[in-house]
Amino acid sequence: MTSAGGLAPRAGPLTRLFYGFGSIAFGVKDNGFQTFLLLFYNQVVGLRPELSGLAILIALAADAVLDPIIGQFSDGLRTPWGRRHPLMYATALPLGAAYLLLWRPPFDASEAGKFWYLVATAIGVRSLISLYEAPSSALAPELTVDYAERTSLLGLRVFFAWLGGLAMYFLAFAVLLKPQAGHAVGQLNAEGYARYGLIAGVVMTISILVSALGTHRLIPTFSKPEKRPGGGLRRYVSEMAETLRHGSFAVLLASNLFSAMATGVAFSMNLYFYTYVWRLSTAQISIFAVVNLLAAGLGVMIARAASGEDKKRSAIVLFLAGLAIVSAPLVGRLSGVFPENGSPWLFPLLVGFSLVGLSPMIATSILTNSMIADLVEDSQLRTGRRSEGLFFASSAFVSKAVSGFGVLISGLILAGAGFPAKAGTALDPRAVDPEVLRRLILLYLPVVSGLYVVAMVCLLGYRIDRRAHEANLARLAASGQLPIIPEA
Repeated sequence: MTSAGGLAPRAGPLTRLFYGFGSIAFGVKDNGFQTFLLLFYNQVVGLRPELSGLAILIALAADAVLDPIIGQFSDGLRTPWGRRHPLMYATALPLGAAYLLLWRPPFDASEAGKFWYLVATAIGVRSLISLYEAPSSALAPELTVDYAERTSLLGLRVFFAWLGGLAMYFLAFAVLLKPQAGHAVGQLNAEGYARYGLIAGVVMTISILVSALGTHRLIPTFSKPEKRPGGGLRRYVSEMAETLRHGSFAVLLASNLFSAMATGVAFSMNLYFYTYVWRLSTAQISIFAVVNLLAAGLGVMIARAASGEDKKRSAIVLFLAGLAIVSAPLVGRLSGVFPENGSPWLFPLLVGFSLVGLSPMIATSILTNSMIADLVEDSQLRTGRRSEGLFFASSAFVSKAVSGFGVLISGLILAGAGFPAKAGTALDPRAVDPEVLRRLILLYLPVVSGLYVVAMVCLLGYRIDRRAHEANLARLAASGQLPIIPEA
């Protein structure tokens, strides 16, 4: 690998903003898959919940094969525009178009037709977001090598992802899905989802182009892969396997997998809880976009402060605290100590628990992303290759399990609770049997909590702290293998 010696300085403000801005596309897609997709295809399109979940799982399985291949391909790509930018540019327009089609299904098709339409469009969206997100995320380890600075840089990317997703969430509930004649429950309005798909697709395209253009001038300073002898597919697969056998990466990937599944269940079910358990209005639901964005901002600050000497330890403590707080309202409802629907205390308490509980959980996601970046130099010392793309692509696959396995599990929970395909002939949330809602909570809480606890147990096997990272940097700097990124 050709690169200049010495340590890379901190990324400047413009570089940080352009890098972070690109994650708006991922945030819009992720929020749509987590929040709206299951409800839309189940309650609006009329596809049974288990079939909706299965369709998204099939798309996830197809994507799982593609993700690491994209990462490895990106790591070894040699073009005048570097390793990452050609793939970033190539996805901008197709991704926006695919996301638009996802929200415009054939309503008059058979159930099988609706199922396969969802499979096809979900695969298209997932594949294209992989083609962008893997190389885009992989820029981080070259923008800075500092242990704490990486947390700040990746925290900014997480913040922009939340900003994009929540901005569309707020727009959907405040404008696009407002109740109107014939649609007393706004989030069941098919026309609103069609408008959402169009606007979201445009936003995704713009965010990708702005980020790619904004970081384009740094291409000459990034590392360039060495030309390797032939070996074809066998060498390609062998190098992937060698990189992914890294022990700390294996446990981090396992942790992210279980955490992503749990988060997928939580986000997929949130709209059901808002609509049917708490019976919030569309306007009240839209406020959670602002609340969650505030939580993301607090999460960035918490993560930076918690970087310290050991990101792993901070991540575990923060996450368990957040999990206990966000679970409290549903536990309180089951035990009869949380305010009843219609109480003036209900909404403020839901907002408070969400803000205070979600912030440390977001901080944990930032810390684990930063831990992935810290693997790059350790792996480089072991293999002689920088594999940012492969690491981040494999992690991206896990993140997308948020809306794959998570949605499938949500569909099974809904089916297990006996939740109807329609909430009554008038689509009135009050038509759902309270016993069904009680079963829904009883199934949901242990599933989500169990997945999260397993994720934290897996994280215990991660071995790179600040001391180990700085030792790796010293060895690479001495051999001239670290890139120098100019202040911007």
